[in-house]
Amino acid sequence: MELHNVWFVLIAVLWIGYFFLEGFDFGIGVLTKLLARDRAEKRVLINTIGPVWDGNEVWLLTAGGATFAAFPEWYATLFSGFYLPLLLILVCLIVRGVAFEYRVKRSGENWQRNWEHAIFWTSLIPAVLWGVAFGNIVRGVKIDAQKEYVGSLFDLLNPYALLGGLVTLFLFTFHGAVFAALKTVGDIRERARKLAFTLGLATAALALLFLLWTQVENGDGKSLVALAVAVAALVGAIGAIRAGREGWSFALSGVTIAAAVAMLFLTLFPNVMPSSLNAEWSLTVTNASSSPYTLKIMTWCAAVAAPLVMLYQAWTYWVFRKRIGTQHIADSAH
Repeated sequence: MELHNVWFVLIAVLWIGYFFLEGFDFGIGVLTKLLARDRAEKRVLINTIGPVWDGNEVWLLTAGGATFAAFPEWYATLFSGFYLPLLLILVCLIVRGVAFEYRVKRSGENWQRNWEHAIFWTSLIPAVLWGVAFGNIVRGVKIDAQKEYVGSLFDLLNPYALLGGLVTLFLFTFHGAVFAALKTVGDIRERARKLAFTLGLATAALALLFLLWTQVENGDGKSLVALAVAVAALVGAIGAIRAGREGWSFALSGVTIAAAVAMLFLTLFPNVMPSSLNAEWSLTVTNASSSPYTLKIMTWCAAVAAPLVMLYQAWTYWVFRKRIGTQHIADSAH
């Protein structure tokens, strides 16, 4: 396999890892308003992701860096054409990180409430925008013969991409609700389980419509397999949470995310950013990639660094594996 194809696969794996991990903590952020009934329960939800949310974002940084180094033409066109949505995502991620840290620095009601609002909105907005962005990448955007994006912001707000945004929002929120049920005890766990089942049904309807639309427009046999896996895993996740098997449900909702992202990348290949103006102007793994020597050096670096990152992140999840509830929150937090 050519190295540019290898790096296309590796970037797909990085996005799968990012959406699997960041997906549930985006969902937890949204659930601070949908699930938590008081400040103590909000604190419980935030604490479930407190030790891991910043580590989850490493996958995004790595995916962006790998794209910049392996496919500079793709990176340049993507970030120039999607500048405003990606800037908004970046601002949300910055504010979100600050909100997690600053929320508990003062006990004032307004202070804590405002940071809680920030956590909710800066989790919801990226969850939608990532779906819109990937929907446009798969659908194709206005790229001219010079490999430059010549469309407008409103071209990105098409029905297919907006449906993609709804799918990622509901899928991440469902993923987060399952994670909340897996990581909590008491009444909040029971309510998270019930909410996850309801969200799962809504997610299944939206996801099936979006994935079928993708398959009909651009799919082939390989993406059809990924579609079948995504649908089967989502159905299994809904059934497992209904039966009270949170661990199985979380694993299967993760498989759903992985299969859905894999389907999008399989649909793209060998393009990395199709042109809706002329297929010959599309960015591909060949014309958008770096030199073979650059890709070779990157491959050696990734072979050393990637296992270390995965080991320390797995260790973090193992250390903080126990369930928590409101009884574990200090009285001052109530």
